[in-house]
Amino acid sequence: MNRNMGTIKVASPSFQESSQNAVGRASMMGIPSTQFSRPTFLMCSPEWYEVRYVINPWMAGNIRRSNRDTAFEQWKGLYTTLKDIGDVRLLQSRPNSPDMTFIAHGALINYGLAALSSFTNPERKPEEVHLRRWLEDAGFLPWQARHGISFEGEGDAMFSPEGDRLWVAHGPRTSPLSHQHLARGWQVEVSSLRLVDPRFFHLDTCFAPLHGGYVLYFPGAFDTSSLQKIESAYPPDRRIAISEAEAVQFGCNAINVGADVILHAAPSSSVPSRLRDAGYRVAELQLGEFIKAGGSAKSLVLRLSDLAVTHRACP
Repeated sequence: MNRNMGTIKVASPSFQESSQNAVGRASMMGIPSTQFSRPTFLMCSPEWYEVRYVINPWMAGNIRRSNRDTAFEQWKGLYTTLKDIGDVRLLQSRPNSPDMTFIAHGALINYGLAALSSFTNPERKPEEVHLRRWLEDAGFLPWQARHGISFEGEGDAMFSPEGDRLWVAHGPRTSPLSHQHLARGWQVEVSSLRLVDPRFFHLDTCFAPLHGGYVLYFPGAFDTSSLQKIESAYPPDRRIAISEAEAVQFGCNAINVGADVILHAAPSSSVPSRLRDAGYRVAELQLGEFIKAGGSAKSLVLRLSDLAVTHRACP
C-alpha cells in the first residue's frame, strides 16, 4: 500500500483470490446481486436517541438538548420520503445506544458482502452486534477487519454510483489501515482521502458522489492531495463545491437514489437549487435534531440494494 495513501489497486493474487472467494461464498449462500429488485435501505428509529455524551464537535454544548419527539417526527418524514422511492427495512433500536439511529455508520454493503464497522468510540461499540445479527439473518456475508482497525461504514466509505471506485476517508474515525481491508473485498480502486477539519469527522459530512456523474463536496474538509484526487476525477462542470456555511448545515450529507436527492432543509443554502439545475429531484426535510449529534439524512440510512438496483429508475 502506498505510504501516502493514494489510490489502492487490487493487484496481488491474494487480494483477487480473497475478493473472489468472498463473492463466491455469498453466491453459495444464495445472495445474488439482484437480491433486491428495488432500491432498498435499512433504517433504525430514534426511539432511544439523545445527545448523551460528546464524541464529535457537534455534540459539544448539546448534551440533553435534543428532543426525542421532534427527532422521531423528523425521522418519520425521512422514512416516508424514502418509501416513495424504494423499500425500507427496519432494525430495532436498543436502549443505551443513543446513536444507533445513525445506521449508515455501521457497515458498507455491495454484492451481498457487508464490511462491518468497528467503532472508534466505546460508546458506539454495543451497536455492532445488533447490526451484524440483522445482516446475517437477512442473508448478507459479514466481513470485518482484524481487531484494532477502526472503520465506520458508509460514514467514511462510499462507492461511486457506477461501482468502479470506492472513496474512503481516514481521519478522526476510520483508520487508514482499513482501506487495504476494503480493497480485498471488492475488485475496485480505492481512493484514500484525508479529512483535516474535526467538524467533518466522517466523509459523509463533506462528500457525496452522485448518480449522473456529479459530486457534491466541501473543499475545506480535505488536505491538498485529497482535494486534487477529487477534482481530477470530476471535470469542473460536474463539481458542486459548497461553502463552509452550507457545509455546517450538512449540505453534503445527502441520500442519492438515481435522480432523487434527499437532504436537510437548510436556510439560505444554494445546494438544492444547484442540484435541481443539474437535473436532480430534491426533497428538503427538517433534520435539525440529528445535526445536534453530528448526522443528517445520509447518516440515518444504510443502503442494502446493489448500486445498479439502487440507481435504476423506479416505475
